[in-house]
Amino acid sequence: MNAPDWFRRNMPLLRSADVLQQKPVVMLKNTAASDAGVVAASSAPVTAKPAPLAAPARSTGERLGATLRQKEEALSPRVLRRTLHELELVADEKVSKFEGGRRAKGVATWYAKATPEQRRDAWLLMSEQFAPDAKKVKAAREQYDAAQGTPEEGQAEIRLRKAFQSPRTRLLQRFSVFPEGLRFLLDMRAEWLPQLKTEKRLLALDAELESLFANWFDVAFLELRRISWDSPASLIEKLIQYEAVHAIKGWADVKNRLDSDRRCYGFFHPRLPNEPLIFVEVALTDSISPCITPLLDESAALADLKNATTAIFYSINNTQVGLRGVTFGDSLIKRVVETLKAEFPKLKTFSTLSPIPGLRSWLGKNSPELVKPLQEADLSALDEKSPLRQTLMRQAAHYLGREMTDGKPLDSVARFHLGNGARIERLNWAGDPSANGMRQSYGLMVNYVYDLKKLDKHRGMLALGQVAVSGDISSLF
Repeated sequence: MNAPDWFRRNMPLLRSADVLQQKPVVMLKNTAASDAGVVAASSAPVTAKPAPLAAPARSTGERLGATLRQKEEALSPRVLRRTLHELELVADEKVSKFEGGRRAKGVATWYAKATPEQRRDAWLLMSEQFAPDAKKVKAAREQYDAAQGTPEEGQAEIRLRKAFQSPRTRLLQRFSVFPEGLRFLLDMRAEWLPQLKTEKRLLALDAELESLFANWFDVAFLELRRISWDSPASLIEKLIQYEAVHAIKGWADVKNRLDSDRRCYGFFHPRLPNEPLIFVEVALTDSISPCITPLLDESAALADLKNATTAIFYSINNTQVGLRGVTFGDSLIKRVVETLKAEFPKLKTFSTLSPIPGLRSWLGKNSPELVKPLQEADLSALDEKSPLRQTLMRQAAHYLGREMTDGKPLDSVARFHLGNGARIERLNWAGDPSANGMRQSYGLMVNYVYDLKKLDKHRGMLALGQVAVSGDISSLF
């Protein structure tokens, strides 16, 4: 019996009181990414994270051999065995990829109607019941160790690689076959990611799917496209939905960001042709911008492109939570720089105008004596010689250029740009006077500059624990 037939026959059982504890829920909607590697990480997520699910005490192996369900378990042992069988049919290596994909679509149909607890049971089955064969891995490892330094070493390595290939890989690949399969996998991973801290049994499944995504979404397969006011309305609506750095207030706002003196580019995947995976908004100016307000001013006059010497990257957003850990922001910036230079040969400077999302919380933990005066002061009235202003600027410079964790900058946005070879160029007082800017960093913003001739040098410095900074920043240390 194929998967769709099985689900049609057994759907009444799956919906019975013995199985379902809640009403069915629909598939996840797309939400803005909060990947820590890009500017979007600085903003609040579009939707609240779901509360962690209470994990069943027994492994799926124990439950499959049981007769009765414990109260914290969504699927009874009988239905769990049937679900495992359907997943095994999907992963069956004796059937074609097309047939496996057809069966996977049937499982996805059930999943769309399942409760969160039932979905978790499906994840646990995929993670625990489709792992590599431990005996084959052990035997292949012993053969590989014994073959070191002999002519058989290459063949032994091949056998070891094959032993490590799990049925889980084939199972996930089959879900990508049907037209909506890639979207299904992205949404499914986005749903389980918040559970990983408490449910360690899902880590292997997550690592497997992340590895597949890294291959499927390699930049070699992505298309860089300009998004303009002439783009389809549905695509422009995606920008409004996913903009997480500087929220778009309406159509006049988005038109300003897509006007003739601006550029917006995104990476697109062939299987998701109308949805940018990541996009960057660029302003073309005659100097490095110190403040976001003029760039977002809908009534401002158009810049004269003949005088444009500087490209300001003022917003970068990942859009897919399910692609967390799959990075292509650095490739996006490099491709955009190449594209801009071809269109505007006079462009010499490529800079960001970036938020400092972790500064205020870091100050609260490390300089609490500074926080209260900052909260009480009228920051807009502080001149350059103000001791309070000078102290905040020095603390911000230290935070960006000296505070590290695991050898990387503590601030998520700094980690992204410095990891790509940029340098910290300038701190900007009142760079973002909005409520969000004050909440994140007391209004401070920072310019990172991409000097194309020094990207490798700066990355090398960072690998040694040294952050590339300008003289202006160095003077604040």
